[in-house]
Amino acid sequence: MQLEPKLKIFLENCQKLVILTIGNELRGDDGLGPLFANKFSKITKNASKVILIDGGIVPENFTGTIRKENPSHVILIDAVEMNAAPGDMEIIAKEKISQYNVSTHSMPISFLIKYLETTCSFKIILLGIQPQKMALGEEITENVQISVNKLVDVFKNIFNDLNLI
Repeated sequence: MQLEPKLKIFLENCQKLVILTIGNELRGDDGLGPLFANKFSKITKNASKVILIDGGIVPENFTGTIRKENPSHVILIDAVEMNAAPGDMEIIAKEKISQYNVSTHSMPISFLIKYLETTCSFKIILLGIQPQKMALGEEITENVQISVNKLVDVFKNIFNDLNLI
C-alpha cells in the first residue's frame, strides 16, 4: 500500500495531531526532519488541529509541549536505516521502532514514546526516510530532498481531505 492511503487510515478520527520532526542539520540526511518542519510550517501556521514541532537533536525536550497539547495522534519523522533505497519512506508502527536503527540522537525513540505514553493516550507512528549520507558536514542528498518534498505534498492532500487545516 502506498504511503498516502496508510497515513489517511492512521489519521482517521484525528482530533489533534502533533508532528514531531527529529534530526541534525549538520549531519546530511539526518537533517530531513528539520527540513520537513521548515517547509511544512508555512502550511500549518494557522492550523488549530495540527501542531508541528521541530525537535532537532533533542526531541525529548518537547515532551511537556506534547503532553500539554494532548493530541489524539502523533507522527514522528526521522531518518531511519531500513536497508532500503535512499529516500524510501516507510511507516513504522510503535511496536517495531526498536527493531530499526533510528538516527543519531541521545535518547532512543522507543524510550521517548514509552515516556509520553505514561501521561498521554494517543495513536503514534514513526515515518522513517532512508538516509544516504549522515556524516558530519554533509548536505542533504537529492533523493532525500525529493522525498521530503513529496511528503509535504502528501500531508497537504491528506490534511485538506480530512479538514485538519
